Amino acid sequence: MAETRYVIGFDELGLEQIGLVGGKSAHLGDLRRAGFPVPPGFAVTTRAFDQVVHDEFRRRVDELVADLHPDDVPRLEVEAARLRELIHGLPVPEDVLSAIDGAYTELGSALRLEQPAVAVRSSAVAEDAADASFAGVQDTFLWIAGVDEVVRHIRSCWASYFNAEALAYRARHAGAAPGMSVAVQYMVDARVAGVMFTLNPVSGDRSCVAIDASYGLGVTVVGGEVTPDSILVSKVTREVLRSDTGEKAIECVADTATGATVTREVSAERRARLCLEPDELERLVELAREIERHYGRAQDIEWAIDRQLGEILVLQSRAETVWSQKPAAERPVAAGPLAAIAATFMGGGARK
Repeated sequence: MAETRYVIGFDELGLEQIGLVGGKSAHLGDLRRAGFPVPPGFAVTTRAFDQVVHDEFRRRVDELVADLHPDDVPRLEVEAARLRELIHGLPVPEDVLSAIDGAYTELGSALRLEQPAVAVRSSAVAEDAADASFAGVQDTFLWIAGVDEVVRHIRSCWASYFNAEALAYRARHAGAAPGMSVAVQYMVDARVAGVMFTLNPVSGDRSCVAIDASYGLGVTVVGGEVTPDSILVSKVTREVLRSDTGEKAIECVADTATGATVTREVSAERRARLCLEPDELERLVELAREIERHYGRAQDIEWAIDRQLGEILVLQSRAETVWSQKPAAERPVAAGPLAAIAATFMGGGARK
């Protein structure tokens, strides 16, 4: 595949292209090609970023980052704001614009929608690596429709490569792989969404799946805006080990009239019960186990349940980065007679 391509569809992507499309897009493509329920989309490659953020500009930024102290927050914020403003003023070459236009039009044709709503999400090369700890410090934009708006928000994702948190990370980790891609993915109208870990994120116990879920789009869960339902399920017995009903006071939903998202209050009746049905919980646990088996390591997964179809869709999967960095001796496993059985669910093996 020619590395000069500015846009590549998810169906063509695999993990060998992380350097070209970043961790987020590469994993989405890998999962989609493996048969997992990933909404369609495309990646705007690092080559497009390079055409806008030219070598001389990046050299100046590298020199700035080398001179920055990662704990000098006031200076980081000032420099970050200046850099982002500069990015918004840089021209985007016509061949890059044409490639984005063509990919968006093709996505709309495949979905039979003239201007499909999409999520526009940063996909930095180092962002979702197994040892990365700066996932989420660059920007994501939801419910974007129309090619002009898509291009505008892609530019904003490029600019977020220079957010203060991202600059601080690169100042601390001089060897972090450079480069910025953007994932453009069909927007799921979520009734319920959230995150799940294929281990207990508190104890590191890999015999469990931990699920946080709330109403509407998952941005409220990821952003910490709600207290979600929190459920812990055994991978071995499928028993619900813990089930805490969160307040779930608000939900972020699509406003089709304005083509944007709105936040609204959740009724007392809906707050008082779990947002997941028992069969949805079972399906999520099985999906989590299959994705972990596919990658052979613990995963941090974002998911959503389509409001109309009830289908569970995978929006992102990346390696868990907290417990995976601990020495093997510090990683707890299930004790007792089920320990040997549990071990079979913690190993590798590709998805069949």
